[in-house]
Amino acid sequence: MLFGSSGIRRLYDQDLFTLAMQVGMAVGSRADKVLVGMDSRTTGPVLSSSFMAGMCSTGATALEGGIAPTPSIAYSCRSFQAACMVTASHNPEPYNGLKLFNPDGSSFQAVQQEEIEDALSDISIKDWLHQGEMKKCDPLTPHREAILKKITVKDDLPVILDCGNGAGCVLTPHLLSDAGASVTTVNANPSGIFSRPSEPLPEHLPYLPALMKKTNARCAVVHDGDADRMMAFDNTGTYIPGDLLLILFAKYLGTKRVVTTYDASMAVEEVAEVRRTPVGDAFVSEQLVKWGDFGGEPSGAWIFPHISYCPDGPFAAGLFCEMAGEWDIAEELASIPRYPIIRRSLELPQSREVLYALGAANPTDGIRLEEEDGWCLIRASGTEPKIRFTAEGRTSEDAKRMLERGEEMVRLALKGEA
Repeated sequence: MLFGSSGIRRLYDQDLFTLAMQVGMAVGSRADKVLVGMDSRTTGPVLSSSFMAGMCSTGATALEGGIAPTPSIAYSCRSFQAACMVTASHNPEPYNGLKLFNPDGSSFQAVQQEEIEDALSDISIKDWLHQGEMKKCDPLTPHREAILKKITVKDDLPVILDCGNGAGCVLTPHLLSDAGASVTTVNANPSGIFSRPSEPLPEHLPYLPALMKKTNARCAVVHDGDADRMMAFDNTGTYIPGDLLLILFAKYLGTKRVVTTYDASMAVEEVAEVRRTPVGDAFVSEQLVKWGDFGGEPSGAWIFPHISYCPDGPFAAGLFCEMAGEWDIAEELASIPRYPIIRRSLELPQSREVLYALGAANPTDGIRLEEEDGWCLIRASGTEPKIRFTAEGRTSEDAKRMLERGEEMVRLALKGEA
């Protein structure tokens, strides 16, 4: 299977280089103009060039957007027929990949992905008189202007912004400053070498609470490698779990219909009507096209349909800073219902096979065990050789029991006893 839960993603090698050109040919044979961007990884230029070369060989025009957040590419795609983002999102630097978008910012759906995969075996180039061309394009300005029309931050609100040396460096610092914040940036050089692990987890950000105290910051916002994700710290310097941030956004926006994933807390159902999807922002986006006012998943992917159907880290950062200027975030969080959640992962090369053995129709969708007082989701990662466990319960004991039940099922499967 070529596409995972979030596009194509794998370790950079000759096969990925060749695949980028082939996918470019497949996309170029179906779209006359395609916007192409990349995150800050050192392999971004060669892979984006390979993709664009494939496009041009079919006679299509490639709009070169350079380094840009994924949501900027998705937003600016509205002026073209499709877009491609060269990124591995929050994966480590040796990885890279491709994400494909529709003009409304939504990811290519399963049917479109299958069409691209099928086309790889039947692609051809144009003759020398009918080659396409590459043109420069600015995807940042339209996205920035659209966000600034909707976001206003309290004047000189002190904010910490950690871009993680990713694509967010080229947009979010200026965006927050223009919106009214007084911004202290961290890891804001798009060097392609991440000063911290790219995934915005609390264990990767131990330095931020002290920096917030030193600068009297009212909040801190954090991006991953391509800035489609945003996580945050409240005014006390406390990291906000994604489940609570999902509910916080829903409350601030006054949202009545929320789309989220099977691994999100059951607490969100106490503040809005909820529809759930398999884990992966593409699934949330696909459902939001049909139903819902706001969507996201606990990993930090927040989708605002009035902007686009792509997770938008810069917009989320601006919205959170606006919220921090109006609310005491810590007090608001204290009022949100919450239940104990445990998240763990198991490194396992045969993760997909184990999920099939457990009865999953799709390993990355996984299986969900449910009881009256808790649940556990077991799924294969769509981007890494891992099995991910998420368990929640009315009490800590309930959550632990559900996790142990899930882990035991995997142990039995590994022994051939599932």
